Amino acid sequence: MADLNPASVPLSLYIHMPWCVRKCPYCDFNSHAVPNGALSMELEQEYLQALVEDFKTQIDFAQGRQIHSVFIGGGTPSLISAQGYQWLFEQLKAIVPFEDGCEVTLEANPGTVEHDPFADYLAVGINRLSIGVQSFDTDHLKKLGRIHSNNDAISAIKNAHEAGFERINVDLMHGLPEQSLEQALLDLKLAVDSGATHISWYQLTIEPNTVFFRTQPVLPVDDVLEDIQAQGEAYLKANGYINYEVSAWRKEKPSAHNLNYWEFGDYLAIGAGAHGKVTMIDGVYRFQKTRLPKDYLAKVPAENLQFKKIEADEMPFEFMMNALRLNQGVDAKIYEERTGLSLSDLNQRLISLRQRQLMINDAQRLACTVQGHIFLNSVLEEFL
Repeated sequence: MADLNPASVPLSLYIHMPWCVRKCPYCDFNSHAVPNGALSMELEQEYLQALVEDFKTQIDFAQGRQIHSVFIGGGTPSLISAQGYQWLFEQLKAIVPFEDGCEVTLEANPGTVEHDPFADYLAVGINRLSIGVQSFDTDHLKKLGRIHSNNDAISAIKNAHEAGFERINVDLMHGLPEQSLEQALLDLKLAVDSGATHISWYQLTIEPNTVFFRTQPVLPVDDVLEDIQAQGEAYLKANGYINYEVSAWRKEKPSAHNLNYWEFGDYLAIGAGAHGKVTMIDGVYRFQKTRLPKDYLAKVPAENLQFKKIEADEMPFEFMMNALRLNQGVDAKIYEERTGLSLSDLNQRLISLRQRQLMINDAQRLACTVQGHIFLNSVLEEFL
């Protein structure tokens, strides 16, 4: 493995806010119901301080780089006050500066009890919202355990626009319990009509360690799922959205943060259970913070649950698992720049995939064909 040049790799920051008003039955993310149904100012301040101390331990990973993008995920990050974020950003920027024009995304839920006025978030430097709508159908929202209504969702997108947000992602799921084709398409129509500039549209999967895994709700049959996928994609394309990644559709520029993930960039990670990836001269490392909020706060700064080098034999799969999600793939030269490995080592596999028309026949790019995206899991297995 050749020496790597970390300075050439963009550096993002992921911040995890672990609390929700209520845990949803399909959710397998690291989220926890807030104590006593509300996040106290004392707990907010204690956690924000712990985030700053956590960030200080990662200064050496920056290696002279500035922060390229920030994503605040959860949980429900909009439970934290705008004032809290203002203080947090001031502290973080004093440790590692943010690039000019740094994209800062906040995940927000539509329920009015789950966020401050959106204008307040914009005023403190958050310039992109990702609103967790999931569905505009009241019955489906109840089945999903969401605490917002159809009207809350539409109002949240409208209010975000009126507050001055120009970049608004809407998260939508399809393949919901007993969902029809018509209901799935109506969800998309309402997101489009409400003015979403970016839509993350993905199929519900039943994950272990969730309520849905235990209760096994009735999901649409495969034929309906295929119709939802095909007609939903056609509808989004007809309305001017570009599908640039497996489940990401945009009318504006892509998410800089997610692009950095998919292009095998680096990201620092602070907060309970947060995962990070950093490039050092001798290799690429992944790390994870301790998962439970009470453990994260019990020892400040929080320790890494793990800090592990990606081995050379794991690297091709790790890289392709991200890069091949992008419809246009990536420039072939970044494989060597970001893994330290020679792309020629993969020649036989790449030639085979190109001959089978699963990857495009272009030595300068690593990208799947339309057929390759349909069989993406099979393509990725070639790199194991």
